[in-house]
Amino acid sequence: MRRKLAASLFGLHEKGLLPKLFHVVGFSKQALTTEGFREMVRDMIGAKERAQKEKVEQFVTYFFYQQGLFEQLEGYRKVANILGMRDNEWRVCSNKLFYIAASPQFYKTIFVNLDKSRLTEPCSPEEGWTRVLVEKPFGKDLKTAQDLDRLLGKLFQEEQIYRIDHYLGKETVQNILAFRFSNSFLQDSWNKEGIKSIHIELFEKEGIKKRGGFYDGIGALRDVGQNHILQLLALFTMENPGTFDAKAIRKKRAEVLQALKIYRPREIAKMTMRGQYKGYTKEKDVDPKSRTETYFLMKAYLGVPRWEGIPISMGSGKAMAEDRVEVRIRFRHPTPCLCPLRAEKHYRNVLHYRIQPNEGIDIMFWAKKPGPEMILEEKSFSFDYKKAFGEDSFADAYEKLLVSAFQGDQTLFVSTEEIVASWKFIDPILRAWQKNIVPLKRYKSNSAEIIKVPLPIDE
Repeated sequence: MRRKLAASLFGLHEKGLLPKLFHVVGFSKQALTTEGFREMVRDMIGAKERAQKEKVEQFVTYFFYQQGLFEQLEGYRKVANILGMRDNEWRVCSNKLFYIAASPQFYKTIFVNLDKSRLTEPCSPEEGWTRVLVEKPFGKDLKTAQDLDRLLGKLFQEEQIYRIDHYLGKETVQNILAFRFSNSFLQDSWNKEGIKSIHIELFEKEGIKKRGGFYDGIGALRDVGQNHILQLLALFTMENPGTFDAKAIRKKRAEVLQALKIYRPREIAKMTMRGQYKGYTKEKDVDPKSRTETYFLMKAYLGVPRWEGIPISMGSGKAMAEDRVEVRIRFRHPTPCLCPLRAEKHYRNVLHYRIQPNEGIDIMFWAKKPGPEMILEEKSFSFDYKKAFGEDSFADAYEKLLVSAFQGDQTLFVSTEEIVASWKFIDPILRAWQKNIVPLKRYKSNSAEIIKVPLPIDE
């Protein structure tokens, strides 16, 4: 709410994209009044620094508050009363979107109590949809994810369930499909014959900040590996869906994730590594003896003809040397190659797809250096998103996700099949790490030293 949701809702308010009849009811254990909650929202959106005070004050009137505990029905029933009063005031059967942003261990309790309190029942069969947004990570492992999914399936239809992976809302991530399937120049080489390896990296300079209570029970692999990283893998390797329809795209993403090779413990020891930044155990609400990883690197293979035998490396870490989210595609050395002999390495093209910061695409190619000798130098074709479309053209990922949920478009949300397939790949790795089959390395905060310990991926 503080980091993403409040600012995104205000962005939609500024753009006039919120429904005319719109309210938010906050629900948590904090002892707040509605006015106290509104003051909190003002602080979240930086209202004191904003010139448009009139818009801010109009915006905060959308917010109401109800104190309650996830485990107790009383609070849910009070929320139901607030929503009922609003329907009577507006004289409509309003649409209801339940946004669940809590630790995964509470999800089952929340879903059960939403059902018991009858909050999930539509007030009319003819009007007023009911949908639920669930923040990642969805479950802590395959079993809890499947249990949650079965429970959700009893309360909602699949078309009512919106599992958030906010990376799918980023402009550069959405552009992956357009880049791959709307341009013909890479089509013939986008396979094992043309590509040597794929590298996906999600690095953050900041540590866990004040999220120790949440993060220490999750770790980097659950936090971003099971979702963001694997979604990027799916988008870069999926087959052409033939249409931009949500069902078609989600089906093709799921097929890729279902093709991930599942490792045995001995393979996990060779194919993965994990680390924790020094000082992590001194962070607030972190167990002093914690072995939770803040960094991971793993090598994966897809069991499909297009990508058979192609190594895919995926890595992410907190307190790294830089902020960088990037996918690198290394192409094979052309054979035959009309190029000078080069003993130290092959001539290869590399595609850098920069998701953030400095959003854009670089394609590295070889050009002859002017002069009498045939000397080739590496140069780049570059596309810069913000220079091309302007700084203000980038919509916030959560803004796009919220609008998609309002409109009933599930393209940017994760399906049941994707969730299950990703956990089937991740689960054995987590179990092996819990048994210390892969020792936990320590690395210095904001240093590149951990990155210098690569897995044996053929470059």
